[in-house]
Amino acid sequence: FGSSRLGRPVCTPARPFRRPPPHTDSAMVAKKQSKASKAADSINSRLQLVIKSGKYLLGYKTTLKSLRQGKAKLVLISNNCPALRKSEIEYYAMLAKTGVHHFHGDNNELGTACGRYYRVGCLSITDPGDSDIIRSVGGSE
Repeated sequence: FGSSRLGRPVCTPARPFRRPPPHTDSAMVAKKQSKASKAADSINSRLQLVIKSGKYLLGYKTTLKSLRQGKAKLVLISNNCPALRKSEIEYYAMLAKTGVHHFHGDNNELGTACGRYYRVGCLSITDPGDSDIIRSVGGSE
């Protein structure tokens, strides 16, 4: 108890009982995520599976080489890839009948999703391995 300026004790009213917040489990956290973030997580997890078990080529030059040789199954392009470069890759992919996916992150995020510590502007997947990334994002966007 404290005391007021007049010297009388001050009684504070008892606070009402508050329940602790409910525990958030993974189902509730997943429920709160937006569709875009779920899709990005799905792409990232599939891409990590390709990195572990499949074959891929990082970079603009090697992506174009794989498209010319017809080896690329899917091409991922970061969202800050230059417009001329992006249109050239899309044109080669159209000729090679290869799917193109526009990654919803910049080249730093694409490099991180590949498990690299450097920037990756584009990558081509030649063998998906255990991943179903080609069926899931094949010709989208």
